[in-house]
Amino acid sequence: MPSGFQKWFAKRFRIDHFKSLKQRDILVFIYQQGWLYLTLIVITFIAGINYANNLILGFCFLISSVLCISFYLTFKQLHQLQIELIYPEVGQLGHSLILKLHFKQTRASARFIQIRVEDQVHTVLIDQISQEAELVFSPEQRGQFKFPVIQIYSTYPFGLVRAWTYLYLEQEIWIAPQSLNLELEYKQQHQLNQHDLEEFRELRNFREGDSFQAVSWKQVARGQGLFVKMFEDESDQHQFEIDYAHIPCQEHEQKLSWMMALVELCEQRQIFYSLHLPIQQLEYGAGEKQVIEARKLLAQA
Repeated sequence: MPSGFQKWFAKRFRIDHFKSLKQRDILVFIYQQGWLYLTLIVITFIAGINYANNLILGFCFLISSVLCISFYLTFKQLHQLQIELIYPEVGQLGHSLILKLHFKQTRASARFIQIRVEDQVHTVLIDQISQEAELVFSPEQRGQFKFPVIQIYSTYPFGLVRAWTYLYLEQEIWIAPQSLNLELEYKQQHQLNQHDLEEFRELRNFREGDSFQAVSWKQVARGQGLFVKMFEDESDQHQFEIDYAHIPCQEHEQKLSWMMALVELCEQRQIFYSLHLPIQQLEYGAGEKQVIEARKLLAQA
């Protein structure tokens, strides 16, 4: 359970789709070798006082001014930088999930920033009014995926000071199951239905509206394409149903992978289809909106 401080911290740096970095969003402090530099300032100041040497004191004030200027220049690397996040509505196992960071600034100026996500650090030079960077994630399980905390920071120009901010994404992405490889051979006993006890008349190419139960899985598994068994007592149907109850396997995750593969197959052939799950269902349709809804339902199943 996150502590009260962590909740407050996440709330302060949260982002949905867009954010313009203001003064309250940016943290600034001495960074790594900056501590050695600060030690040098203290030593020269003490030496100048002890020996009453104006030259040493002058040098102390000079390097102190460099540190002060570093605070300002480093802060300006992030100040007023506009960040827009672009991400898909739903992802899928086996596919990369890409988060795009669209940076904008009022005028073209060089900004040297680093983006840290978990153990990865990406260096980005922003020298245009509008520029884009991509972060690639690999979801490991079906269901909800929460983006990790993103840290954006800069140590420009001298590396003495670091200015940084955090991005806590509120949005969670649904991850659909990985589609099954339909080129695998499937055992005949897992394909039994009422037509398996009959002799079918012929095989023909799949057409829009054909029944899911009439598909010849043997041909699909061999990579020969999508064919439909024609029976003597069978009339033409006008809808293709992908029904959880009719998937020829037992395990829940494998059933969902089957259904995901069939959804992709229908989309490739531009076939209208519906999706039937134990709790939810998707009406007939095709296209980008349909496949997004199908993936979301399979992710939530």
